[in-house]
Amino acid sequence: MSVLSSNLPAELPDRDAEGLSFISTLEKHGLQIKPVSIRTMQVNITRQCNQECTHCHVDASPQRSESMSPAIIEKCLEILGAYNEIEILDITGGAPELHPGFFSMVRQARNLKKKVMVRHNLTILFDKNYSNSIKADALPAFFAENQVEIIASLPYY
Repeated sequence: MSVLSSNLPAELPDRDAEGLSFISTLEKHGLQIKPVSIRTMQVNITRQCNQECTHCHVDASPQRSESMSPAIIEKCLEILGAYNEIEILDITGGAPELHPGFFSMVRQARNLKKKVMVRHNLTILFDKNYSNSIKADALPAFFAENQVEIIASLPYY
């Protein structure tokens, strides 16, 4: 057994649907994939959004309600705390600010000395249907206070 295959979790199948083995193919050609560290943890915490953009990679919209459970958020924070090599928490959605655990997640990640990036569509700040429920007028101050890096999309363009 190679070093590569011995490091795989037991639940991963050795062969794909066509009966091809990725590991065997690598070994046949004398190739090895060496593990590398993970610098960024990206989490998609909700599919709810105030927009419905055709380019959205998660098909988010105002009609979507799926969101990450508090237990999964806690697990993500536990992993962040356990692995110093994970330096960045990249939070996305939908509109991640709509998730009820968003603000706490950001604060806890910052307490762990992690850089936090948020993929933010900017329009949530001005959308009257959502701005009251997430205190949108306080978002810029929250982002500044927690040194959150904003990755802003311009949905129209």
